[in-house]
Amino acid sequence: MAGTVLLDLFWIFITTAAIWGGSGWLEDASAKLAVHYNLPPVVQGGLIAAAGSSFPELASVVVAAAQGSFGLGAGAIVGSAIFNILVIPALAVLVSGETLNANRTLVHKDTLFYLLAVLVLFLTFAFGLIYNPTKGSLNGEITRPLVLFPLAMYGLYLFLQWQDAADFAGRDESNSISPLKQWGLLLAGLLIILAAVERLVHSVISIGDVAGTSEFLWGITVVAAATSVPDTLVSVQAAENDRAVASIANVVGSNTFDLLVVIPLGVLITGTAAVNFTVTAPMMGCLMAATALLFVALRTNLALSPREAKLLLVAYLAFVGWAFAEALSFINILPS
Repeated sequence: MAGTVLLDLFWIFITTAAIWGGSGWLEDASAKLAVHYNLPPVVQGGLIAAAGSSFPELASVVVAAAQGSFGLGAGAIVGSAIFNILVIPALAVLVSGETLNANRTLVHKDTLFYLLAVLVLFLTFAFGLIYNPTKGSLNGEITRPLVLFPLAMYGLYLFLQWQDAADFAGRDESNSISPLKQWGLLLAGLLIILAAVERLVHSVISIGDVAGTSEFLWGITVVAAATSVPDTLVSVQAAENDRAVASIANVVGSNTFDLLVVIPLGVLITGTAAVNFTVTAPMMGCLMAATALLFVALRTNLALSPREAKLLLVAYLAFVGWAFAEALSFINILPS
């Protein structure tokens, strides 16, 4: 049994590295194709780049659901969102060694809309409990009609972004890009991520079975951190290149895409998804608290300082410590 766990841990390390490599190809190819086809910034940032950096999360939801473990995939999305909000901005500050300056648009529009996205997803889960209850007092199912609500909200997000970019006039740099090569790299990145996530999910389920712990709790920690590697790389590089706003905007935009598009797409593909509200509601509460903490930190002097970055890391470590304490039954705040 110990040998099996060690092998699964080895596979988790290997697949995380593969996700990092495949995502690099995917994001680079997506950005260059957006330039080649003269797509406006709203489409490139809000859809192409977000979809590229969020593909590992989408793959985790679909693969986990196909193996009958939607809770693990959904947990990965929520855990990834918490990781993105607390860890990535903190690492961007600490690695670059400088305070990240924000602006009012980022804080008052993008971050607040992300808070709205959290509430919309929570309402979608609640509607599943209300309109499609299953056995158990707080269990329900999310169906395809229900996920049209968050998808419509993402459409509103794109519309608002589109209005801000209405004067886009195009670029003159598309002729130097080979679309055939970029499409090939994009496809290769997709295939690598799919294969890596399938192996990653299998290993996490195996470890969870051996430990006798909840799939959801493994999803919000191990799978979440592994699938957040691409976003971490993008944001840290942006901070090192003195693009502080882009560094934080990538996190907020990717999280908005994950909550309003990735989870609904997983449900559209699989048909239905079971939700245990006794676990989901506290996790969404943690996500809301993490988002509020980042919002307050950014709003203070419109900047994220090294001291605030360390506070975000401490908050994430506290969250992970609580998750594993629940998984190992040291504490039982979650009823199930």
